[in-house]
Amino acid sequence: MIRLLNITSYSGILFCLLMLVSCSKQLDQQPVTSKSLTNFLKTEAEVEEYVNSVYGVLQLNGQYGLYLPVIGEIPSDNTFDEVPANDGGIFGQLDQFTTVASNAMLSDTWKTSYQGIQGANIVLNRIDAIGFTSATVKQSRKGEMHFIRALIYFNLVRIFGDVPLVTKETTDANEYFGQGRTAKEQVYTQIIDDLNNAIQELPVSTTTQGKVIKTAAQALLGKVYLTQGKYEESRTALNSVVSSGVHQLLANPADIFSLTNENNNEIIFAVQFASGINGNSEGSGAYQQFSPSGTVSGAKGHNLPTKSVYQLYSAADKRKTAYVGLSAAGVPFTNKLKASATTPADGGSNIVVLRYADVLLMLGEAENELGNTASARNFLNMVRKRAGLEDVTQQLQADLRAAIALERRLELVGEGHRWFDLLRTGTAVTVMNAWFTEQGITTRITEQNLLQPVPQDQIDTDPSIKQNP
Repeated sequence: MIRLLNITSYSGILFCLLMLVSCSKQLDQQPVTSKSLTNFLKTEAEVEEYVNSVYGVLQLNGQYGLYLPVIGEIPSDNTFDEVPANDGGIFGQLDQFTTVASNAMLSDTWKTSYQGIQGANIVLNRIDAIGFTSATVKQSRKGEMHFIRALIYFNLVRIFGDVPLVTKETTDANEYFGQGRTAKEQVYTQIIDDLNNAIQELPVSTTTQGKVIKTAAQALLGKVYLTQGKYEESRTALNSVVSSGVHQLLANPADIFSLTNENNNEIIFAVQFASGINGNSEGSGAYQQFSPSGTVSGAKGHNLPTKSVYQLYSAADKRKTAYVGLSAAGVPFTNKLKASATTPADGGSNIVVLRYADVLLMLGEAENELGNTASARNFLNMVRKRAGLEDVTQQLQADLRAAIALERRLELVGEGHRWFDLLRTGTAVTVMNAWFTEQGITTRITEQNLLQPVPQDQIDTDPSIKQNP
């Protein structure tokens, strides 16, 4: 477990300098106190400490601790907010497409994203000048930072569109005032460069839970290319994951998210959490926040699966109870997050970012878009077979496209993919407006609702950053 303890901010739009982290369970770090970066990062041990702090950023609420799974899911037809007014409406706004630029969720996501980027930049800027006992370990740490920086930028461009691109350590925030937002195409170029570097630098496997490995970079690269509509490149990257032999589908869907089976062979990359550590401070609040009101102490009913997605599971589908449960009042909730033995806010479930079922379904999508329907069916049916379902037999590309989209809903529900799937496939407006109509909801969206507003505090700090239309 890695957890950021101490952050010191420069004034200005982006640049919060990361300080150090607390003790780590999986990454085995000792507690440290705040240190000045001027005299820090001089030794291998200090690099290891700082690298872990960058992982720690991913645990923050603005990242996978709470908000990213919501941003990638709740605007879609997969999840909803039970009480939209809870927590100042920051979740409900995204659910109802009434999001304002002062939304604290988006502000925190932007801020913590650039904290993580700055941390990765610091390591990449300094590591070559620092002696390591093992050149392989040094190379791996560079790969980890390239991957995390790429992951954060990928999330940013999918959420906000154009965003400021910063790829070097920032020592003077004033240097970037007036830069404005970088075109997303240029940001994607940097993401791909970072992931290609990471693929060359990362090891095939690791004995340290939570560390990035080569297949994570390959899987993310495949997702990036799929998002860009570069299907040949996506297929190549994703096939590298399959041919590696590192990952496999678990036989039972219920085992994927078991607390006693975390970091199993299906998991490609997950952000690590644990209950009962450091005074119950190392867990995630997601289980409590994403439980229906009244079911556990402090439950908020955020990001709950919709009844419509729950009803899509057939009785024969093993995932129906493995992935989604029903409260006594009949409200769906995610079974992918498990109750803590300590307090509800100290959840021990890791937050899965990439897993093998996602890779297979992305491969099916890429193959289908390339006209290879037989191969696409094969990858789709691998996931369906594990769920206890019959093979699909669709022959037409359009029919198979719809079948893959449905399977992604059922397989990945609650993991923060559905909204980004709708954006990637250009179907968000059509699908959501049809869903609103089916549910008797008067909301209607247009293309202007597809990007989240840039946080107002960023625009107030640097007026060169313009708001989305």
